[in-house]
Amino acid sequence: MRVLVTGHRGYIGGLLVPRLQAAGHQVTGADSDLYRGCDFGRHVPPRETRATDIRDITVADLEGFDAVIHLAGLSNDPLGDLDPELTDAINTRATLRLADAARSAGVARFLFSSSCSNYGASATGDWLTEDAPLNPVTPYAVSKVEAEAGLDGLAGDGFSPVFLRSATAYGVSPRIRFDLVVNNLTAWAMATGQVRLKSDGSAWRPLVHVADIAHAFECALTAPRDRVHRHAFNVGRNEDCMQIRTLAEKVRDTVPGTKICFASDAGADRRTYRVDCSKIAGIGFTPRWQVESGIAELRDALRAMLVPVDAFEGPRFGRVAHIRHALANGRLTADLRRTTAAMA
Repeated sequence: MRVLVTGHRGYIGGLLVPRLQAAGHQVTGADSDLYRGCDFGRHVPPRETRATDIRDITVADLEGFDAVIHLAGLSNDPLGDLDPELTDAINTRATLRLADAARSAGVARFLFSSSCSNYGASATGDWLTEDAPLNPVTPYAVSKVEAEAGLDGLAGDGFSPVFLRSATAYGVSPRIRFDLVVNNLTAWAMATGQVRLKSDGSAWRPLVHVADIAHAFECALTAPRDRVHRHAFNVGRNEDCMQIRTLAEKVRDTVPGTKICFASDAGADRRTYRVDCSKIAGIGFTPRWQVESGIAELRDALRAMLVPVDAFEGPRFGRVAHIRHALANGRLTADLRRTTAAMA
């Protein structure tokens, strides 16, 4: 298949692109490279790349593609909180504009990188399937819920939107993120000997390795149309849905000589949900990673390239810190477009 992957230089894209190419797909990447300089390893680039913002992609740019895998966007709750209006503009409105252009260009399948954050604050401890009510509590989650609704409205005989609601990601990638809970706890443990919790640890969170997310997108790309058309899929592993305090214990047990501690302002996290990921098995998805093996992978990678606290909390590996630094240094405009200086 001929596939356009937006955000191909991101956390998921860095693993998805080589996977698709190894399977024989013709992959083109589209990325504004917002996080240039944030690499943790070597990228395997698509055979064709386009340095472009998703807000600028036209119908002509999309002609000839069989599918779009849309990963690009403002990627988590803290980043979405920086400017809720901009989060809506990029994550919702630009997504729907891109999808409408794809439909006009004859693209048959549009895979949208959504999130289990859509479930927000669960009122019960029940396991949530894809049919559960959505209760987003952050601008980021709201943007994903609204984008899903708008994409569903574009569906038709020749255009199939698919919604992959990934659990909280973890694991090593060429453009790693240390603002994700498993990665962050493991990095703190390796750098300081402390598994440092920023909440009281009571919230439930589903977890999934970033390589398994890439596998899920490949499954959704190649599955029969009637199995994915207008469907949402929770992406994860039921056994790896756990309370953050349990996760902290797993990090402590995997990184020798560490202990659990709490940030001075640690309190309850209103984002808490237990997510049932059974449905996606129906399109051939079987997760290959467990949280314990992912923590060990991170531990070993950080032994090989130790990242100090000021690096993984700073602009190289922290998304919010990177954006703020680039804005302050004139490398990004207020609407997060790269300036001429940043292109040099």
